[in-house]
Amino acid sequence: MGKLIMVRHGESEGNRDRRFTISPEVPITAVGREQARRAAEQIAQRFKPSRLISSPFLRARQTSAIIAAALGLECEIVHDLHERDLGVLKGESYDLMRELVKRDPAYDAAQGWMWRPERGESYEDVRLRVVRAIDQIRARHADDEIVIVSHGGVMLSMWAHVTGQWHGAHLPPNCGIVLIEHDNGRFAPPRIIGDEGGSTPEAG
Repeated sequence: MGKLIMVRHGESEGNRDRRFTISPEVPITAVGREQARRAAEQIAQRFKPSRLISSPFLRARQTSAIIAAALGLECEIVHDLHERDLGVLKGESYDLMRELVKRDPAYDAAQGWMWRPERGESYEDVRLRVVRAIDQIRARHADDEIVIVSHGGVMLSMWAHVTGQWHGAHLPPNCGIVLIEHDNGRFAPPRIIGDEGGSTPEAG
């Protein structure tokens, strides 16, 4: 079976400050760099990846560089693995999003993944974009073990896609690892590797 070893990026300045990043070029922190080193150790102990693929955002690229160096891999960038576009919420606090959601008559708590901030994406938009990218990766590397460094929204969306439901979808902590095995176009149930603690959906 092919293996997708999905890793959320290390703590970013936005995560630390509890704000959505205003730019894709916001870096990771010293804590994030240490998280990336620990993730690389976990991966080296349990897997033998042949390649590493990253989101284009700086926080993912920096995390990828640390993991790639530890594993002796090169890093390939795939654009559509970037984090959810939060539109008008860029640069704003996580708390503001909660307030906007409460006041927005278009928000349906039973289908929260369909809510889209102005000029932004819903989680369902992210799922459709990410699944197309993952399908292309699987087609090119059907039997490989591949490390994919991306974001909370990307991994949440993939979990929902693979399990067929958004309720209970796992959002990993910074540098949390989720394994998704696949064979002949079919996914096995996702598995959390290592630390099973999650974080809030707005932690990008």
